Amino acid sequence: MTTTLTVNGTTHTVDATPDTPLLYVLRDDLGLNGAKYGCGLGQCGACTVQLDGKAVFSCVTPLAAVGDRSVRTVEGLGTIDRMSALQQAFCDEQAAQCGYCIAGMIMRAQALLDANPHPDDAQIRAHMQTNLCRCGTHMRILRAIHRVADAPTAGAGR
Repeated sequence: MTTTLTVNGTTHTVDATPDTPLLYVLRDDLGLNGAKYGCGLGQCGACTVQLDGKAVFSCVTPLAAVGDRSVRTVEGLGTIDRMSALQQAFCDEQAAQCGYCIAGMIMRAQALLDANPHPDDAQIRAHMQTNLCRCGTHMRILRAIHRVADAPTAGAGR
């Protein structure tokens, strides 16, 4: 079955059944490998992307649920030469150890910052609790998010 979806501002047509997980379409059909397969149950957050600005687990989001909504992946935030403020903060704080969870962490954090440019520590912790990091870089991840949230230009250029 042919489905049209918008990912990172570009319209794509894919041949996939409506029950195909969004994660599979992103990785297998569109070659966007930022979102990772972790648990496949929506419990780890490695597959987190944004659907109309809301953080979702793409491993449990069927293609049929996307509809006309816009998908944003970590590849849509910036490039290696021109990173978003949040991507740069993750690098500056050395928040990635193995790197497996980082794309999902960034996408969940970006959804928070887009909705609330200046969250406090409790809001950040509550929002990020669904994404897991087995390497234990949680404090670096929190510092990276605070770096952007506490910046004088928070909310601009993200």
